[in-house]
Amino acid sequence: MTRIAFQEPTVSVKHQLAALWTSVMFCYVYGDYFELYAPDKVAGLLRGDTLLDSPLRLFLASALMTVPALMISGSVLLTASVSRVLNVIFGTLFTLIMLLIAATSIIPWYGFYVFLAIVESFLTILIVWYAWTWPRKTTNLL
Repeated sequence: MTRIAFQEPTVSVKHQLAALWTSVMFCYVYGDYFELYAPDKVAGLLRGDTLLDSPLRLFLASALMTVPALMISGSVLLTASVSRVLNVIFGTLFTLIMLLIAATSIIPWYGFYVFLAIVESFLTILIVWYAWTWPRKTTNLL
């Protein structure tokens, strides 16, 4: 009797990292979207009561959020050594940021935000792990 099994395709570390950063970005977008449903959030936005209440703060937030978006393509397009270093650095940075956000968002209407921040932290920890344990090969120097 023979058993038929599906062949598992090999997925490169570069593509695994890009997929993880994509998942992180979707969690960011959904978190910010769902936050609009929290009481008084939209009214506060209309009044200008936000953390992003100046051109500089808005620019800095935009620059910060550009990093994960660029890491999706950077994980695939950059050389393995550069991609590995950037994924370890930015994966660690965004893990710390999301853990801080999770710790400071523990209020009843923001349970979803804490949940997403924990999921994002898990994903960025995986990014650091995959980058850190990137398979190596030996090469001849001649």
